[in-house]
Amino acid sequence: MDNQKEEGSFKRELGLFDGTMLVVGSMIGSGIFIVSSEMTRYVGSAGWLILIWVLTAVITMIAAVSYGELSAMFPKAGGQYVYLKEAYNKLIAFLYGWSFFAVIQTGTIAAVGVAFSKFAAYLYEPLSDKNILYEVGSFQLNAAQLVSIVTIVILTFINSRGVKNGKMLQTFLTIIKILSLFGLIIFGFALAAKAEIWNANWANAWDSKMFNADSNAWVSISGGALMSGIVAAMVGSLFSSDAWNGVTFIAGEIRNPQRNVGLSLFLGTLIVSIIYILANLMYVAVVPIDEIAHAPSDRVAIVAAQYIFGNTGTIIIAVMIMVSTFACNNGLIMAGARVYYTMAKDGLFFQKASHLNKFNVPAWALWAQGIWASLLCLTGKYGALLDFVIIIVLIFYILTIYGIFILRKKMPNAERPYKAFGYPVLPFLYILAASAISIGLLITKTSTCGWGVVIMLIGIPVYYFTKNKTD
Repeated sequence: MDNQKEEGSFKRELGLFDGTMLVVGSMIGSGIFIVSSEMTRYVGSAGWLILIWVLTAVITMIAAVSYGELSAMFPKAGGQYVYLKEAYNKLIAFLYGWSFFAVIQTGTIAAVGVAFSKFAAYLYEPLSDKNILYEVGSFQLNAAQLVSIVTIVILTFINSRGVKNGKMLQTFLTIIKILSLFGLIIFGFALAAKAEIWNANWANAWDSKMFNADSNAWVSISGGALMSGIVAAMVGSLFSSDAWNGVTFIAGEIRNPQRNVGLSLFLGTLIVSIIYILANLMYVAVVPIDEIAHAPSDRVAIVAAQYIFGNTGTIIIAVMIMVSTFACNNGLIMAGARVYYTMAKDGLFFQKASHLNKFNVPAWALWAQGIWASLLCLTGKYGALLDFVIIIVLIFYILTIYGIFILRKKMPNAERPYKAFGYPVLPFLYILAASAISIGLLITKTSTCGWGVVIMLIGIPVYYFTKNKTD
């Protein structure tokens, strides 16, 4: 069959390696170079910092191998949106798609774009957010926001020209960032690790303390305060470990998706988890814990690079992080548009998003996503964007993994080429852990996470409004 002639269908051009590179490339963005600084301010010790990264790795991998069952059952474009529709109903699926467009994917693209500009400004100061280009009332447009938007527009254009272009760019940049991250870790341990720093950082490994910005001093914490600190710190590590599910959105373009999507999820999350834990062990071996907590602009990787290579190293790191964030956004932009395409096919999104262009990609959906993500860049606040995103992400991960239990009852005889590893124990443990984190976030970060939930709930009247119009 000539796929070129088959109007309006995705082409299966991606293999297992491409899928794994998409998972790794979408996961490794800006977080690993930044978030450990704020995380340390919440828990104040090497032991808790590393434990939180290990916990995050375990939680992420349980979720990824659980998704393998769903991706093998429904190997088509749309991924998580499709799973929610099959397990629950169109309303829950729409709420996910709505949140995905309003906050999850576009907010992540914006946060990663803002991080790109953070490090571009390190190389060339006029690109920083302190360089105000335009001001009207309380609104300010700064150079960093402009840089973020330009990168989103460039990547959206590349991806609108066909999946092959996006795939080649993704694979090339992801290989560079894996090698450079491993290089940073190896050189860190080999050239800059000092026994006295390592020993000092681990001397009081479980003495938890939180940095109080008002009094500019560390305060010892335990009990409820420690639990709040851990939950707040996990926002950073969970955000850094998110976007692994992007490969499920492009299942329609993956060869042998029943096997390759689940395997990509497992291999990708395993590679990233190992890199993240090693990177943090390297930070703790090279940089005193107080300096990790107070890295300028939270750029902890730059501080580590100064210890490893001196001043020239910091420039190498800044370039490396720019490559990393660029590749991350390429993967996010490529995958996200496929969800809006599938929603539009169901009559739950703008009809134009359901069309593929001459390159067999949903170009209208790509540009709609790019424009909204660019507008979110104008908020410019990395931390607030993280809080908005992570609470909704967790809620839908919980619902999706609970969907495995529902579908086992609802479709007992459906073909399952792969079954969730450790079912029912591991998926249930994930649901418990993610629920505890979500409740903790709503209590400790009500102002940002609360708004995230409000945006999600606004989707309910929107759903009934659009449904009435299409009925």
